Amino acid sequence: MKGIIIVNAYSESEEYLYQAKRMKEEFEKLGVEADIIKNNRFLLYIKEGKIVSDISENDFCVYWDKDKYILSMLEKSKMPTFNSAAAIMNCDDKMQTYIALADNSLPLPNTLAGLLCYTENEEIKEETINTVEKLGYPLIVKESYGSLGQEVFLAKNRKELIGIMTKVKCSPHLFQEYIESSYSRDVRIIVVGKKVIGGMLRKGKNDFRSNIGSGGSAQPFELSDEMKEIAIRTAEILNLDYCGIDILFGKYSPIICEVNSNAFFYEFEKTTKINVAKEYAEYIISKIKRG
Repeated sequence: MKGIIIVNAYSESEEYLYQAKRMKEEFEKLGVEADIIKNNRFLLYIKEGKIVSDISENDFCVYWDKDKYILSMLEKSKMPTFNSAAAIMNCDDKMQTYIALADNSLPLPNTLAGLLCYTENEEIKEETINTVEKLGYPLIVKESYGSLGQEVFLAKNRKELIGIMTKVKCSPHLFQEYIESSYSRDVRIIVVGKKVIGGMLRKGKNDFRSNIGSGGSAQPFELSDEMKEIAIRTAEILNLDYCGIDILFGKYSPIICEVNSNAFFYEFEKTTKINVAKEYAEYIISKIKRG
């Protein structure tokens, strides 16, 4: 068996590349060759009306990028991909994630989809501001695309809200109620093959966000049965082979914050001592063999 691990064409950070290197190590321990390939070689393209692939000799692809076009062509060429294009696209767009999870008896923050503006000099309408304010202050504004806690803002009053709305109005974005009981902390849960493999508590440093990349800290966390059930159901609905699910501490029960189909696991492995790469590699090989 032979596979490929595709990584982003531009990302060079050690933390980002860690995932691919660890997966390669674990595949090799299992007797499976897996090459790491940067997504900068136009691995698939359309020629004379047909999808042409330079990597068709491989049995599977672990996709650590978010380029939906290459991934969609991979799937159309019948190569098994982990995760699927639909799963990655649903998670890459935060608003689309909440839409996919809604109406499934899952705990989600009250959320409004941002209204996209097409002209920079347009002013935010009073009626729009009034509607958003019904979420109460402080409230969260997120751009729909972003990771590592970036493009997430906290508006404490109308002046701050208008400033943030003006900044993001021409980008896909959303508004959410602020979960005060989870200030500067959340739980990252890793799910592989619809199985929870562990949890990690993240605490922020002088910030309402909990991201480790912004200076926060982490420690192992014993998950409640309710958290596990929420995580498994979330992965099932989004059809994810692998994901990181961020859970907030609601006043009375856990609340889903975000779902990351390409969740980094450097800190998770270091903190929890759980071999995420091994779990994921074994799952992939088992699924390929099952057909």
